[in-house]
Amino acid sequence: MAVPSPASQFGASPNASPLFLREEEVRRGVELLYFGYTRLTRSIDEGLALEGLGRAHHRALYFIARQPDLTVSQLLKILGITKQSLGRVLNDLSSRGLVETRAGTSDRRQKLLRLTAEGVAFETQLFEALRNGMSSAYAAAGQESITGFWRVLEGLVPEEDRGMVLKLQGMDT
Repeated sequence: MAVPSPASQFGASPNASPLFLREEEVRRGVELLYFGYTRLTRSIDEGLALEGLGRAHHRALYFIARQPDLTVSQLLKILGITKQSLGRVLNDLSSRGLVETRAGTSDRRQKLLRLTAEGVAFETQLFEALRNGMSSAYAAAGQESITGFWRVLEGLVPEEDRGMVLKLQGMDT
């Protein structure tokens, strides 16, 4: 007899239907993705609010932490927001001493973004809350579920953005 995974012991998630592409199954996935992401990011909202920042600021901090010396144009592409919106976010982060910019090495007009020591500490604190939430969910789902979860999320990434994602994950070789 198979031992049920921890998630199924709580009745949290039934087995996927063999008809997993029916509307009801797709809606279940969309709803779980929406509510899961919303609850996960709520874990950092209080820390952001204390600094007068929001989730857009966190996304910028996160990706700058992942790739120090990221260019503004690279960050624009990653975040998929307007230059004006990113300008506001970067101004807020810079004025709080969390992000610094410097000129590019080959092109002095290029702005390279890097977290300050305070920015690193703040982003680390925020990431700890996200890590705790993801680790708990991963543990509850069981190791065998994680690869499938990643494959579903990878399938949501448009072909033209996959190289960018692989680079962030250090898998662009």
